[in-house]
Amino acid sequence: MIVAVVLSAGESRRMGSPKALLPIGGETFIEHIVASLRRSKVGKIIVVLGHNAEGIRSQVAHLPVTWVVNKDYAKGQLSSLIAAVRSLQESTGAPQIDGILVHLVDHPFLDSRLVNEMIDRFYESKKLIVLPRYQGRRGHPVIFSEALFAELLRTPPEEGAKVVVRAHRNETLEIETGEEGVTVDIDTEDEYRKFVRGKECRS
Repeated sequence: MIVAVVLSAGESRRMGSPKALLPIGGETFIEHIVASLRRSKVGKIIVVLGHNAEGIRSQVAHLPVTWVVNKDYAKGQLSSLIAAVRSLQESTGAPQIDGILVHLVDHPFLDSRLVNEMIDRFYESKKLIVLPRYQGRRGHPVIFSEALFAELLRTPPEEGAKVVVRAHRNETLEIETGEEGVTVDIDTEDEYRKFVRGKECRS
């Protein structure tokens, strides 16, 4: 089973409001992402919250996900990934977990077909890491094999998961995609207007 982990613990300082709750197509970023994941082959969805965790969860409590609160969210994204992995390891009676598909809440354009392709290629290739690439740029989501959990857990949070990715270049599968969304990162109001409002106005 592949477990999806959506990281949504940051303070959204540059945006000025929680990115998880930004509107897109009549729903919030987090609702939009979870809906895409539910159409995919992932077996479970974890959402990691941190800053203003209860305030965010209270507005999207209906989502069929497992909530994990990372109290160390200020240490960076890897600290949230570590919190998710620990919660999986602590759960009892769960199905065999083969890997985690890590996505960021500020990347709202998640295609379930791409997720399914990544999962299929993960099992076929037996690579430790699978990630998408758009016009030469790596993007999200990223699949990490369960074999890397111990390494992720012992990596200093401030160094980030990229350290683990770099250490396994020869065991990484990059999938070329025409989906620009894998590289679209919404951090500011200008980016939101360009990529979200702009797309909705053109559609």
